[in-house]
Amino acid sequence: MCGIIGYIGKQKAAAIILEGLKRLEYRGYDSAGIALLQDGHFEVAKKAGRVEGLIKGTGAQKLAGTTGIGHTRWATHGGVTDANAHPHISSDGRIALIHNGVIENYAHIKKFLLTKGFTFKSETDTEALCNLIAYHYQKEPAAPDSSRFLESVRKTLRHIEGTYGIAVLCTDCPAEIVAARKGSPLILGVGDGEYMLASDVSAIISRTQNVVYLKDGEIVHMTAKNFSITTLGAEDVSPVVDTITWKIEDSELNGYAHFMEKEIFEQPAALENTMRGRFSEDGSTAQFGGLNVSAVDLRQVDRFHFLACGSAWHACLVAEHLIERFARVPVEVDYASEFRYRNMPLGNGTLFFTVSQSGETIDTLAALREAKRKGYKVLAIANVVGSTIAREADGGVYQHVGPEIGVASTKAFTSQLLVGAMLALYLGRMRDMSFSDGVEYVKALKGAPDLVRQALEAAPQIKAIAQRYAHYHDFLFLGRLALFPVALEGALKLKEISYIHAEGYPAAEMKHGPIALISEQCPSVFFVPSGEMFNKVVSSMQEIKARKGKIIAIATASCDLPAGLADEVIRIPECHEAVLPIVATVPVQLLSYYIAEELKRDVDKPRNLAKSVTVE
Repeated sequence: MCGIIGYIGKQKAAAIILEGLKRLEYRGYDSAGIALLQDGHFEVAKKAGRVEGLIKGTGAQKLAGTTGIGHTRWATHGGVTDANAHPHISSDGRIALIHNGVIENYAHIKKFLLTKGFTFKSETDTEALCNLIAYHYQKEPAAPDSSRFLESVRKTLRHIEGTYGIAVLCTDCPAEIVAARKGSPLILGVGDGEYMLASDVSAIISRTQNVVYLKDGEIVHMTAKNFSITTLGAEDVSPVVDTITWKIEDSELNGYAHFMEKEIFEQPAALENTMRGRFSEDGSTAQFGGLNVSAVDLRQVDRFHFLACGSAWHACLVAEHLIERFARVPVEVDYASEFRYRNMPLGNGTLFFTVSQSGETIDTLAALREAKRKGYKVLAIANVVGSTIAREADGGVYQHVGPEIGVASTKAFTSQLLVGAMLALYLGRMRDMSFSDGVEYVKALKGAPDLVRQALEAAPQIKAIAQRYAHYHDFLFLGRLALFPVALEGALKLKEISYIHAEGYPAAEMKHGPIALISEQCPSVFFVPSGEMFNKVVSSMQEIKARKGKIIAIATASCDLPAGLADEVIRIPECHEAVLPIVATVPVQLLSYYIAEELKRDVDKPRNLAKSVTVE
């Protein structure tokens, strides 16, 4: 979850690295640091807190040198202190290292190194890795320094248990960087007379659009003139250079106060991009070019199994409802973090989907590998092209919503809902959904962007509601059927960015326990759809009102709510049931955002969170 960047070339590295760190800060913002090589020694600046504090508090931007590495940290081992900030320097002063991941056997390594005279200044697992590289560097026989440097890293990594994305400098090799990955993303940027490393393309897109996605077990050795990639077993790897299609402007605020706000309002365009080119010519079904599963094979599937974490898990719950409703195939949804530790029976006709915006979520990646280990085909729904999950899956669907910078997922979530709805259509049309029903479904999906635009028009009203409710300490979010997962998502959003306690429940479950929480100090947010669930939801609302609970209703346009039942009513347009979860999500995103803004929270960098969860 930490952010890594490295630079080697002709330009002064400090400004380039610090700019990259600012773009990576959503991956971790407990501390930040930078190390540059200059005249055979390291110039280091690091500090607990944000990148801006590093710049103002240490003068990091003034450091000299054209080769360097930088890091922004999400703390795992050790508290948030200057000493625990990266980069770490080996106790002999020869090696500097930054690291994303967890070294599981660091305590054993540290114990060994203490017997060899190495000392430690931090509480981190990373410092043990840094000193172990220095130990192997000392032991390497006399050889050209660069070869010695590379081999010391290679030998060290063979002893490591856990995950890592690392970038390493050596004082004896003033114009070289060695980097490697296992379980944590790392990308090589190929520029004009320069090379860069990053854990996310957003950090390097301003300088190059040509990248190499490193795979697990690969090591890259960079100089200012060239690079080479090998495996841990010292086998040569032929690099594949990909081109990033989005521009630097896509990761700018462009006048919005926060990335979360920008990304909420980008959702109509994001949904259009997700759908583009994915409907049949006759307008009766969806089509996907990258599933790599034939229609014949899909018809043999008797169960779909979705694996995800966080907001993506909520999107899978909606997909479960829609696929079972329209394709009449059973669906199982698992937390990816739990799946590989369970010993559940799996039928031969099961097809897996993994869902992850970043395509790097470590728990989801581990679940994917476990399913494949058991012999199952696994497809992926991901937003980041070239991500590990996208590469390791047997096929899948790219979301194409562009970079999502805000830690709390918004446009990626609604895009995942849309992909799930399109899958339900695609699978349904393979089975017993009629042509006319398919045409109606496609028409509804194509209208989703405009419906979301209409829902966004309620932003001023929702902002006023948020200001009235911002100082409550508990919220309940309640929905039925496919809107229950949206209730879960609404509660998660409020918790993530405002730090207010919130829970999501099926509305009918209130009387089975949670109703004990109801009071004038605990508002309830209800999703109120028209149709068969309307009277049921109204009945649950009346149970809340009878106990003096405040109610915020998110209701479709035709719902005729009893007078005085809801304290606040937010209207959303009527829509097809496959589109309703997408449209209903918008008001709770806005409500959470405006409450957090009213409370002056750091919306894009909420405490204790990071964008891409790459450690267990």
